[in-house]
Amino acid sequence: MGTLIDRFDEHDGPVRGVHFHKSQPLFVSGGDDYKIKVWNYKTHRCLFTLVGHLDYIRTVQFHHEYPWIVSASDDQTIRIWNWQSRTCISVLTGHNHYVMCASFHPKEDLVVSASLDQTVRVWDIGALRKKTVSPADDISRLTQMNTDLFGGVDAVVKYVLEGHDRGVNWASFHPSLPLIVSGADDRQIKLWRMNDTKAWEVDTLRGHMNNVSCVMFHAKQDIIVSNSEDKSIRVWDVTKRTGVQTFRREHDRFWILAAHPEMNLLAAGHDKRPAFSVSGDSLYYIKDRFLRFYEFSTQKDTQVIPVRRPGSVSLNQGPKTLSYSPTENAVLVCSDVDGGSYELYVVSKDTVGRNDSVQDARKGPGASAVFIARNRFAVLDKATNQALVKNLKNEIVKKSPLPIPTDAIFYAGTGNVLCRAEERVAIFDLQQRVVLGELQSPSVKYVVWSGDMETVALLSKHAIVIASKKLVHRCTLHETIRVKSGAWDENGVFIYTTLNHVKYCLPNGDSGIIRTLDVPIYITRVSGNTIFCLDRDGKNRVLTIDATEYIFKLSLLKKRYDQVMGMIRSSRLCGQAVIAYLQQKGYPEVALHFVKDERTRFNLALESGNIQIAVASAKEIDEKDYWYKLGIEALRQGNTSIVEYAYQRTKNFERLSFLYLITGNTDKLSKMMKIAEIKNDVMGQFHNAVYLGDVQERVKILETAGQLPLAYITASLHGLTEVAERLAAELGATPLASQRGRTPAAAAVSRSALFVAPAPGMPVSQIWTQKSPLAGEHAAAGDFATAMRLLNRQLGIKNFEPLKPLFMDLHAGSHSYLRALALAPVVPLAVERGWSEGASPNVRGPPALVLRFPQLEEKLKLAYKATTEAKFAEALRLFLAILHAAPLIVVEQRREVDAVKELIDIVREYMLGLKLEVRRKETMDDPVRQQELAAYFTNCKLQEVHLRLALGSAMTVCFKGGNFATAAHFARMLLDTNPTAEAQAKRARGVLQACADKQDAAKLNYDFRNPFVVCGATFAPIYRGQKHVACPYCGSHFVPDVEGQLCPVCEIAVVGAYASGLLCSPSQAR
Repeated sequence: MGTLIDRFDEHDGPVRGVHFHKSQPLFVSGGDDYKIKVWNYKTHRCLFTLVGHLDYIRTVQFHHEYPWIVSASDDQTIRIWNWQSRTCISVLTGHNHYVMCASFHPKEDLVVSASLDQTVRVWDIGALRKKTVSPADDISRLTQMNTDLFGGVDAVVKYVLEGHDRGVNWASFHPSLPLIVSGADDRQIKLWRMNDTKAWEVDTLRGHMNNVSCVMFHAKQDIIVSNSEDKSIRVWDVTKRTGVQTFRREHDRFWILAAHPEMNLLAAGHDKRPAFSVSGDSLYYIKDRFLRFYEFSTQKDTQVIPVRRPGSVSLNQGPKTLSYSPTENAVLVCSDVDGGSYELYVVSKDTVGRNDSVQDARKGPGASAVFIARNRFAVLDKATNQALVKNLKNEIVKKSPLPIPTDAIFYAGTGNVLCRAEERVAIFDLQQRVVLGELQSPSVKYVVWSGDMETVALLSKHAIVIASKKLVHRCTLHETIRVKSGAWDENGVFIYTTLNHVKYCLPNGDSGIIRTLDVPIYITRVSGNTIFCLDRDGKNRVLTIDATEYIFKLSLLKKRYDQVMGMIRSSRLCGQAVIAYLQQKGYPEVALHFVKDERTRFNLALESGNIQIAVASAKEIDEKDYWYKLGIEALRQGNTSIVEYAYQRTKNFERLSFLYLITGNTDKLSKMMKIAEIKNDVMGQFHNAVYLGDVQERVKILETAGQLPLAYITASLHGLTEVAERLAAELGATPLASQRGRTPAAAAVSRSALFVAPAPGMPVSQIWTQKSPLAGEHAAAGDFATAMRLLNRQLGIKNFEPLKPLFMDLHAGSHSYLRALALAPVVPLAVERGWSEGASPNVRGPPALVLRFPQLEEKLKLAYKATTEAKFAEALRLFLAILHAAPLIVVEQRREVDAVKELIDIVREYMLGLKLEVRRKETMDDPVRQQELAAYFTNCKLQEVHLRLALGSAMTVCFKGGNFATAAHFARMLLDTNPTAEAQAKRARGVLQACADKQDAAKLNYDFRNPFVVCGATFAPIYRGQKHVACPYCGSHFVPDVEGQLCPVCEIAVVGAYASGLLCSPSQAR
């Protein structure tokens, strides 16, 4: 109830009419796409579409018996469709303007329609029924055949009802009587009666102040309900032809009404919450015009006195709230009668249970009335925004102006009232006339105090705010379903109801479901596992709940571990939800007691640090991944024996050897070396020999592996002379390759007169640079001079010193060197971008680049993180590195070019902003300049989280400097960003309140009304219309005096230099 169940999106444009089938899971819809669609809401799909109308479709309706749909359209026709055969079976023409609605009669073969031609028409479709429903005899079949052959009228106009002066928007039949009601743009509602031969106007109902959009008869009562564009819904008495009730919403206009087929519900209805008040062990409530008394301990229900004359409740003006004074046995009953009024009853003991006449009540006007002391009550006078304090004689004894524009008041302790405004509440002391506390909150409907009056729950339509008695915020709960009622239990847990659930809220804001509900209830008291409540009919009900879950969570919250363990031993809790809660709140060791699954126990044991349970679970699971995780956790705890056991189970010999190394266990290292020798693991054997420092074993391993030169060097370096001589003799006179990769023979050839022809074809580096205009590819090819000329021409870059390491990295990354044989020269290879085995060897691709755009995006994330953590020096270094690398990036598609340009703009804004912030911190002795620099920082285009930090800093600096108007401006900007941190929003609201109607103490060179950019050199604003120059690369703005100088932001381009623009993609050169 009250939640979105599903969405159906196939219409193009607005959907104006929807109707559900009476018995099948179908509904029909019509919209501005001229289409009628029939849907199955169980299979969530459109079954078929009916096409035929030529303009917007206003209404659609299923027939209550036959497989028909009637539709009304702006094409001035009414169509009747057979949804089983999916055909149009009749077109009703006659209206000469838009047909606003059409509907079947609930019993007879009639259709009523309303049109903007100022008429209501009643159509007889009896012939259509006889034609389409299968005839029972041959005569009927013959009649139908004659009609088909020679023509016939399926539907005829039976009555044309004229009387409205403007277009008629709605008309509907009475469910049982021969009556029709219609509403029109002439602001009138007309009642018509019909018989077999004629129809005539019975009466006109006047009262709406604007167009009447919809009007209908109530299914069970003799009333008419209408809505209008005057923002009201009105209820009319059919017999008396008078208005009996008006519902008004100042911010809504009503367009349509719908009635529930069985329940007493309308689409625009009101809540039926009974008025009640709890006092100690007693509940006072109103039911059937009687004040009743219910005792919780004995569950005894007693009728006290009648409180209202008969008939008033039927006008939906029954009691809304009830306030009780136990000392004087007095009751205040508030209702919406006469725009808001109250009645005061003082109940004497001798009148309890008497059913005679209504007791004389002291009455008065007022939007709200509550007792604030033994014999005093406060009444809200909305006209003057005052609280009128009255005695039991209904005499005013004091008037107190309220601190905020108040539309309702609630009890808040002796002498205090809680004032409700649109989006906030405040506790006001009526005696001292001071505000004791104030809190931002959604519009509050009900207020529930705890038994000790230390905590209050503020119930809104879809939210609950828990606060202290001084309105210090503790937590807020948001519900998608409407909140109906609530009460505090003896443990300080708030138990509340929505339309279909009983829920709990702990003091820290944790919540959960206790049970579901069949019908809405209103909690009056919670005692242990028992909930006392009232239903919508005002009947007392007692529900039994299982409070184990929230008592368990409350015990954890209050660290009552003995109670927690007792509940665990009694096994009263189980389930994944409890385990997840314990993990989330940091109690994995408690969750261990609930879990039987070994994998879950293993994870919980690791999280809680219980290594012994983890070992037991790992043995049961016996999977490599779990032993690996166990080894990591045991190593973190320093439990080397468990680490060793885990590595042994997974046969992770490398980690095992390293463990023995760091623990100094040489004996086991020797065993690991033997194991590696048995496994023929040469590298493992050699590593263990290195760990042990066993030189002789290393020489032996190298010699066995055929690495005689390495064995010789190792032996000679460590003084093993005999071994070295033996290895030298084995090596003999084999010449070693020179450092330049050429053998002595090759060197001799190079010195000879023999000519060696160069390799055929064009060098790869020349192929790369021949047609490419991209500086990054020229740098990768090694043609640095051309790359610098391109960057100078395209981006005005002059200082290439910061780019030198990038040039070198690009060149080195696009070349590789392959050593084939020991005596052969090194073979150079060009690394191509996008190379594949199927590519032609004669076609060279562009060079592979080590600088790629995703790397800059990752670096940008690191810079964002450093900015958030206020590491401005590190952030500036990262942003500058991105600016230096961006000109050398190469991307393939045009949309990626836009992404590179956007990245440069983002980095420029952050560079400028962080330089402003660094300069601000350096000018601690100049408060005015500090405020200006903080203000300029807010003008930079930053991410929202960083903009909030900048706005908060500027707000604080200006507030401390006495520039209250400017500080208030920044506070408003900060609140406009909807800060997620409550402390940030609270501080901004505090500054805004403190700076109200205050001026600036000092004049700043900052005008937020005039758009400007900040000079990257002087850090001064350049307002719109002033002359300025820009950096051709990063786009930073400067005053004209900086022209020709190196850009202080990017540090590589010349300010004001002419440049053609960034080229970073081959697609730009095509």
